[in-house]
Amino acid sequence: MPLDVRAERKRIVARLKSYARPKGDFDLQSYLGSPYPVLGLTTPQIREVHKEFHKTHPRLTATEVNALAGALWSGPTLEEKNFAIGLLSRHADVLDDRSWALADSWVDQAIGWALSDSLASGPVSAMVHAHPARFQEILRWTRAENFWRRRASTYALNEFVRAGELDKPFRLLKRLLYDEEFWVQRAVGTWLRECWKKDAKRTEAFLREHVRGLPPVTITVATERATKSFREELRKASRSAAPSKGSP
Repeated sequence: MPLDVRAERKRIVARLKSYARPKGDFDLQSYLGSPYPVLGLTTPQIREVHKEFHKTHPRLTATEVNALAGALWSGPTLEEKNFAIGLLSRHADVLDDRSWALADSWVDQAIGWALSDSLASGPVSAMVHAHPARFQEILRWTRAENFWRRRASTYALNEFVRAGELDKPFRLLKRLLYDEEFWVQRAVGTWLRECWKKDAKRTEAFLREHVRGLPPVTITVATERATKSFREELRKASRSAAPSKGSP
């Protein structure tokens, strides 16, 4: 029997809301950088709702996944959008070109580090790694006006970096080394740090080659596993001159 998208969306939203926490002194919405209302669910609680859904619907077609994910993403809360992202991730083996188009349409709406990073490092990264031709698309994201899409391009490297396939990550990160947006600078540092875990020597050489004018936050995050002397060497070199006009 085909999935009743409307009924399942209603059931999932009701379960998410059943876990909602009253607002306290801590502003979780601001912390997550989200423009969307936050119910305050913990990660284990969201996983529990996923587990319940998967138990009753162990196998879905790409069409069903896309329809339900799209319906949930249209909801007003961060948790509904987060559940939609998780739905794509949990059914990565059946995703198709329509799934890619759907995820792509969410990128500019995924505002705030929590939502943006979850989308890009999850289903987007999985689909890019499964179909390497899509790497050209995330390369284009590095020139997007929306800085959340530029940041998403770095988190979309997740599967490549985890697999130790660093050629594409270095190629993309090079384009964003001198980005003026803090959230992009920090993301570049994050993924250079992850590259360091896989190949410290190559990452060290990459940093030395492109250090002039490199943002301080990028250096700080990228060198979390490096020696203090190397970090200070980079900081000193980065201050010696700004990148030349036309730098990547």
